[in-house]
Amino acid sequence: MDRALLMGNEAIALGALRAGLRLASGYPGTPSTEILETLAKELKAGRAPDLYVEWSVNEKTALELAAGAAWSGLRAMVTMKQVGLNVASDPLMSLNYLGVEGGLVVVVADDPGPISSQTEQDTRHFGRYAKIAVFDPSSPEEAYAMTGRAFEVSEKYHRPVILRPTTRVCHSYAAVELLPPMEKSRGGEGFQKAGNRFVIFPSLAYRNHVQIEKDLAAMAGDFSSFQFKFECNRIRRAFAQRNSLRRHKLGLYHGGSGRA
Repeated sequence: MDRALLMGNEAIALGALRAGLRLASGYPGTPSTEILETLAKELKAGRAPDLYVEWSVNEKTALELAAGAAWSGLRAMVTMKQVGLNVASDPLMSLNYLGVEGGLVVVVADDPGPISSQTEQDTRHFGRYAKIAVFDPSSPEEAYAMTGRAFEVSEKYHRPVILRPTTRVCHSYAAVELLPPMEKSRGGEGFQKAGNRFVIFPSLAYRNHVQIEKDLAAMAGDFSSFQFKFECNRIRRAFAQRNSLRRHKLGLYHGGSGRA
């Protein structure tokens, strides 16, 4: 496999292209900006001929554009920073109830600190509030691989998912193993009206709420089998082999939040 030295945001962009991304929209804001810039460079260089890239007037418009592509069966991605999610929250809440056909990944770059933002927000709390799965990479390598996984989960359950890199992931560099292209999206047939599916009346919202809860439980089973998890058992065994497990406290560190 080839390897490349990539910034985290570049890794997310290339991971999305590997997954068959067809439309990318967003609103610029540190630390997310380089994702769409990288996609635009790939398009200009002729390495992504089937891709459409757009800077939208705001995050809400960007999400609605990506939602239209996803409703048509295309794999789409929208990028913003954590403050921008406030602007896009209204359509995102409804979109989770309506569902999607093609995979839709909402990249929300959090800025712990904050380093370059008006406020410090943790998108994982929004994910719980909106009942949307959140992928939380701790390195550029994980961000690259998780982007593809996020599209798979989105298409499997017909729900938008959130990818939440932080500033230290977005702007750090790592040697990333470039994987072969993933299986392409099964959609792309164009928008299908599908009866009253996209008319969010209270009765429909109630039924979809029940299904969302079922999907979240099923997603939890999928997530437990992913390779992106801290190997606590391996560390515990290493301590046990030294006969020191009882004499030492076991501490765990996860870098995804951007803090120790």
